[in-house]
Amino acid sequence: MTETKIRTRFAPSPTGYLHVGGLRTALYNYLFAKGNGGSFILRLEDTDQTRIVEGATDSLLNALEWAGIEPDESPRKPGKYGPYVQSERLSIYKKYVDQLINEKKAYYCFSTSEELEESRQLQLKQGLQPKYNRKWLPEDMGGSMLRSEVQKRLDAGEPCVVRMKVPEKRRLRLDDVIRNIVWFEAETIDDQVLLKSDGFPTYHLASVVDDHLMEISHVIRGEEWLSSTPKHLLLYEFFGWEPPVFAHLPLLLNPDRSKLSKRQGDVAVEDYQAKGYSKESLVNFVALLGWNEGEGVEQEKYSMDELIEKFKLERVGKSGAVFNIEKLNWLEKEYIKATDNRILLQKIKPLLETALAEKETEMDRSTISSDDYLLAMIELMKERVNFVSEFVSFGSYFFFDPASYEESAVQKRWKENTPDLLSEFLSVLNDTEFKVDPLEEALKAFAQEKEVKNAALIHPIRLAVSGVSFGPSLYHMLEVIGKETCLRRIEKAIKTITVPTA
Repeated sequence: MTETKIRTRFAPSPTGYLHVGGLRTALYNYLFAKGNGGSFILRLEDTDQTRIVEGATDSLLNALEWAGIEPDESPRKPGKYGPYVQSERLSIYKKYVDQLINEKKAYYCFSTSEELEESRQLQLKQGLQPKYNRKWLPEDMGGSMLRSEVQKRLDAGEPCVVRMKVPEKRRLRLDDVIRNIVWFEAETIDDQVLLKSDGFPTYHLASVVDDHLMEISHVIRGEEWLSSTPKHLLLYEFFGWEPPVFAHLPLLLNPDRSKLSKRQGDVAVEDYQAKGYSKESLVNFVALLGWNEGEGVEQEKYSMDELIEKFKLERVGKSGAVFNIEKLNWLEKEYIKATDNRILLQKIKPLLETALAEKETEMDRSTISSDDYLLAMIELMKERVNFVSEFVSFGSYFFFDPASYEESAVQKRWKENTPDLLSEFLSVLNDTEFKVDPLEEALKAFAQEKEVKNAALIHPIRLAVSGVSFGPSLYHMLEVIGKETCLRRIEKAIKTITVPTA
């Protein structure tokens, strides 16, 4: 017996942004396939034409590409299995619908939306679970509708759908990798619409047909599809096909354990891209939403290669996974600290170019844009920033003179004697080599001479040069920013900052 080749798929609808839950589904499919020497396929399910959003297809594909999840086959990289967009496969689905009708496993239904709603309301009043009332089930399939009436409506070209006939009094068993054995009672399953009146298939038919024809070995998808799985199992049975292995992933939850939704925060991959999160931290974070390597394993930071090597479907839990933004922020910070400074340099340069295009600076542009200057700044700031973008925003004083001064720091640190102290110290600084050790020695000597604490100079100088009361080592900061700029900023602060009144 030959071993089944692993083939997984991610099949989003082009109806908007890529949800982080969709990213996790795509990631798990990708990791499982690559970890087992298989293929990962991307297929677009656009059978609901009313919900399609212009540009959504490119947005989805670009977001996955950004995350490093590269499909082996997709609309951009077609394989041997035909179109990878469902709206381009309508003739294929029609063929299989006709087969089900001929084999009396499906039937035409001409019920109007008004009739369906009236039947639904009646069943609800009777305390029943709403299901299609089988008004159009033909008499030779156990119903009461005459075949002649069905043919008459078809000949007249009346709009209709095609429904599957669900067997009665059956138990359906699902062997799920994550949820083990799940049983479904056939009597609770509706006669699902397979083909809509516009000629487009529903998800249920299209996904089963495509998964079979594309030789998908494992269907790894969200928990929300679990209730639809018995319909899919029946279709596999109707066609005489071997079903794939199923694995239904747990829901993503807000901290209050409600379902993750845009009402409580960002849920789109594009949102996290725009905020400056790296693909490494977001992919790492999403991988841990439901999966862990094993008991006693304390590792939390994984590269894509490590995830491919270590990911196992059996280690995905059943319970919902809480989306903890603090954990994502921690991972982002850890990735920045571990990233080589020259890689960070390449990420920072375009951000700085944008900032310099939008804002004037009194500093020499060629200096602050140079690799040496930026690498020195990165070394000072990489332990202090949460995002790469903060090298330029949070560390803006490395490129721009302060436009204002932190009010609370002025109140606390700018004393009555501060302007005179700094004015005298300026001449000392002017004669001091702008290196860490000489700067520190000069400040301490001057403070001792004036019989003041070092802090009486350290805090006001930091405020004057950076505009804020926090940041890297003062002496290192002064060395990087340089003598000319530091002296100019201190002079400006002496003239600008008003001594707080008692």
